[in-house]
Amino acid sequence: MKNNKSEETKDLQTLMDKVPDHLFIKCPVCEENFYNKKLGEYKLCPNCGYGFRLGAQERINLTVDEFTPIDSEISAPKRFLDDEKYAGKLEKSKKATDLNESVQTGFAKIGDTEFALGVMDSRFIMGSLGTATGEKLARLFEQATARNLPVVVFSCSGGARMQEGIHSLMQMAKVSQAVSDHAEKGLLYISVLTDPTTGGVTASYAMEGDINISEPHTLIGFAGRRVIEKTIQQRPPKDFQRAETLLKNGFLDAIVKRDQMKSVLAKLLAWN
Repeated sequence: MKNNKSEETKDLQTLMDKVPDHLFIKCPVCEENFYNKKLGEYKLCPNCGYGFRLGAQERINLTVDEFTPIDSEISAPKRFLDDEKYAGKLEKSKKATDLNESVQTGFAKIGDTEFALGVMDSRFIMGSLGTATGEKLARLFEQATARNLPVVVFSCSGGARMQEGIHSLMQMAKVSQAVSDHAEKGLLYISVLTDPTTGGVTASYAMEGDINISEPHTLIGFAGRRVIEKTIQQRPPKDFQRAETLLKNGFLDAIVKRDQMKSVLAKLLAWN
């Protein structure tokens, strides 16, 4: 009997080894398992509608009809590259994303409506806000202001990039000033928060839109859950940093599913 059981276990393991990786996917929100082909073009959980993370170019392809990138050559200043570990992370991120920084910026169109577009990419050091990220976003708003164009920014970030220290933190003020100058001219800024949007990005331009919208179940916050628990000595509700809770408490204007985002943005931009 022992030998039979041992052989059955080996046969089962052999069979499992033949099953391709990622054939079934587990949703991080509802924790349901489903066949990977059910993700579809928009990479949505078929059970709860959670949007799995997208690269910047993927999101651009799904959201706009035309896109012309700008400032693609901008990357982290050379003074930070003496840190070999950080330089290695940058090179790895560049290869993974085909970007020089954690945000892709440019001018886009949905139909005949032109606007400035910024899309962050979580694969680039977790979409962190570095010196070059802030420079690209500030230039985007400055050029949009000069051309009287609305701006749409898709945020996805773990916060300010620690490898660049105070220089990364200063980008919060830098981009916020560019947002303010854009607003003074009476131009529209739509901020779209995607999973996750945290840290200094949440504390600055991600929450400064004239209209702030989010995808379903997006994690949105400043400090991490564990830091908050240790600080207040209490366990917050499970969903206290999710988009639905923020909407309920007035921090968001709407939650929009990814497959409806293009049509919603088209309507909002048409009102500008």
